[in-house]
Amino acid sequence: MSHPLPFRQIGDFQITALSDGTMSASLDFLSGIENADAIAIQKSAGIAEPGDIHINCYLIRGQGRVILVDAGAGPLNNAGGQLIASLAVAGVSPDDVDTVLLTHCHPDHIGGLLDPEKRPVFKHAEIMLHPLEAQHWQDDEKLNMANERGQRNFRLARQTLNAYAQKLRFFNGHKIADAILPVELPGHTPGHTGFQIDADDQCLLIWGDIVHYPHIQSAHPDVSILFDTDPVQAEETRRNIMEHAVSKKMLIAGMHLGQAGFASVLRAGNGYCISCSEK
Repeated sequence: MSHPLPFRQIGDFQITALSDGTMSASLDFLSGIENADAIAIQKSAGIAEPGDIHINCYLIRGQGRVILVDAGAGPLNNAGGQLIASLAVAGVSPDDVDTVLLTHCHPDHIGGLLDPEKRPVFKHAEIMLHPLEAQHWQDDEKLNMANERGQRNFRLARQTLNAYAQKLRFFNGHKIADAILPVELPGHTPGHTGFQIDADDQCLLIWGDIVHYPHIQSAHPDVSILFDTDPVQAEETRRNIMEHAVSKKMLIAGMHLGQAGFASVLRAGNGYCISCSEK
């Protein structure tokens, strides 16, 4: 299948990076690094707008399945919103998708699940997520403790999960399809989950939001972002999975890796570096 989007073939499955566009953000959201140092890293990586965060979703096709991982920001906050156009380039309509795997329920990952009238966009799809993720967003105590932005996030998550209530399924540690395994990566949110696809000697991990600014947070895994629910756990998970990716020579896909969509993790000094792998 020939199309201009970045993709990789792992065994029976073709994994395609779908850009949802970018969201305006700020390096001020980071803690554990001076702003000037963060800007310098971004500039040296050739990033024109140092604070912007790119949003990816991933399409997994094979064995008769059409699986989408995350749904981008949708019509929210003038961020992203390009997923449906990217799917069309890949030759897929929303009605073709049989499963949506959610890494977690932040707005830039679930915003594309509902249309402007708050109706499901993926009418034939099951929605799968970690049970701890659903519990987190349904927790009234956490809702009441959240700031105004946080409360908006809680309302969106609840509205979205309710809209898909009949199609909601939870990971139980078993494979989602042959060779696709959910991987618990907690910290960013309680139920933050990645998806590992194995075939022969190849291994691809879609790692969700392990990093938001890949060049900064690979070089300095201790740098956390305002959106982390548990920054200490998020850092521990980030270090562990980066070390694992290096030792196993895994190919990485991530929601904020940039438009290349795929990368390798290499050891560099006291940290790591993300090497975007071009096809």
